Amino acid sequence: MNAVASWPGQAEQWLDQRGKGAWIAAMVLGFIFFWPVGLALLAYMIWSKRMFSGCKNARKMKTAKYAFQSSGNSAFDAYKAETLRRLEDEQEAFQDFLKRWRG
Repeated sequence: MNAVASWPGQAEQWLDQRGKGAWIAAMVLGFIFFWPVGLALLAYMIWSKRMFSGCKNARKMKTAKYAFQSSGNSAFDAYKAETLRRLEDEQEAFQDFLKRWRG
């Protein structure tokens, strides 16, 4: 009985290991074969914030990869660092604004 009760957790872990694309594929297949399953997966993805969670981390990783590479030009590197800091501050301010606006 314990193995039967844990299959949703195992399925969730399996999909999480494969990323957002696997969740979307499972949702589409759910809609194709039995639409309430697809609808349930969509609701779960939105409710658990799986639909939007990967975007922020992927962007930060990509930015971090290129942000700290030196170009060899100290003036440009200083400008780049200041611009990236300003953009991150603006992004945080905008995220805070959205949270307040959505209530």
